[in-house]
Amino acid sequence: MRVKTAFIMASILVTLGGCATFHPQPLSPGKTVEEFNDRSLENPGLRAFLEANHVVAPMPGQAWTLKQLTLAAFYYQPALAEARARLLAARAARITAGERPNPSISVTPGYDAQIPDNPTPWLVPLSIDWPIETAGKRGYRLANTFHLAQAARWNLVGTVWQVRSAVRAALLDLYAARQTESLLARQETAQCNVLRMLEGQVAVGSVSSYEVTQARIALDTTSLARQAAAARYRQARVALAKALGVPIRALKAVRFSFAPLKTFPRRLTRPEVRRWALLNRADVRSALADYAASQSELQLQIANQYPDIHLGPGYAYNAGSAGDNEWDLGLTLTLPVLNQNQGPIAQAKANRKLAAARFLAVQTAAISRIDSALAGYQAALREVATADGLLKSLRRRLVSVRAQVQAGELQPLALANAQVAFNAGVQNRLNVLIEAQRALGRLEDAVQSPLTLSASGLNAAETAPVANEDVKQ
Repeated sequence: MRVKTAFIMASILVTLGGCATFHPQPLSPGKTVEEFNDRSLENPGLRAFLEANHVVAPMPGQAWTLKQLTLAAFYYQPALAEARARLLAARAARITAGERPNPSISVTPGYDAQIPDNPTPWLVPLSIDWPIETAGKRGYRLANTFHLAQAARWNLVGTVWQVRSAVRAALLDLYAARQTESLLARQETAQCNVLRMLEGQVAVGSVSSYEVTQARIALDTTSLARQAAAARYRQARVALAKALGVPIRALKAVRFSFAPLKTFPRRLTRPEVRRWALLNRADVRSALADYAASQSELQLQIANQYPDIHLGPGYAYNAGSAGDNEWDLGLTLTLPVLNQNQGPIAQAKANRKLAAARFLAVQTAAISRIDSALAGYQAALREVATADGLLKSLRRRLVSVRAQVQAGELQPLALANAQVAFNAGVQNRLNVLIEAQRALGRLEDAVQSPLTLSASGLNAAETAPVANEDVKQ
């Protein structure tokens, strides 16, 4: 008896020795601020991440492309780090779901001094409770957590697209503000030329002071617009830093390439792209996984109607006159007489209906968003064509007026006004191009096509390392 008891206690101690232990990892707000302020596009870890994903890191002084900036955001952006952590938690839940219930052992010492010829009055009966799950409950739990992990993975993909969209939008705003400021500076020069000529003519009485006032108002308006464009440029740099997950000073002296923002691809307007998006958008797939999880949850609650079995073998040594070894085999079942788990089943059924309704709402919203973005982009392309035609006409007129002035048929003021009109046309065309690029961005976000962000790009976002080594698990 003593040997068996010692063996059981030794087994318990060995089992407890393999348990996990807690290791504190405190967070210091001051330290995290310092780490954030130290982030840079020249970080060796970032450059290694770029190279690991087959993207050449820019050399000092070289311009950063949209693709390189997107990977930098995948490396630094805290929203992605949070989404990755949620995915890890969802996957870890599968471990819990797959665990089988542990058996338990009961030791119930007793004392009886009245047993004849018993060498000790102490009795130490042992009993074991060995639970056995029935009706496939473990399989349903595993299926439920698998689908929830799939939903978390698609939520991560959705966050990846949001991060990429924010980087592109900020880069586009940066390009728009810089180009606008440059064009308005040229327009200021042209309007100053017009104002100078008008002031000369009003001195000799050729024009009225009203025209001079109008020209001065137009010049001042352009100056204000240029100053506003300069302010938008600074704000766009702040927005880009936020989208990347770096401090604004990390972008000091950094050059950017705007080449992808000057083209208008039509491949996303193909019908097959729309069909693919309606089935594979991140929110659609996430809602579908949530519905599958609700199905598994309902199966689990239905299985919970059936009681688990508890085997309870026991042993006791009768050291009295008989000297017997006493064994018993216990069997425990919960009797489903007061309820058959109706409440959780009803709730699971309602949750399945809710998940189905949510899926339909998400897919319907996706259809509307894709169709709206597609129509907006196609309309924007038509506006670009119209703006190009208008600018060509203004350019021909400018050339014609310049030739007439050189021939002495028109006054130089006419050429100055034609130059102002041409510059205004250039500015209008830029505005149309920027709006078309925004429409393209909305279409890219709506269809979430691999033509825009490849599977390797998504994988890079999912597997990006933690930017700050101190917070690694």
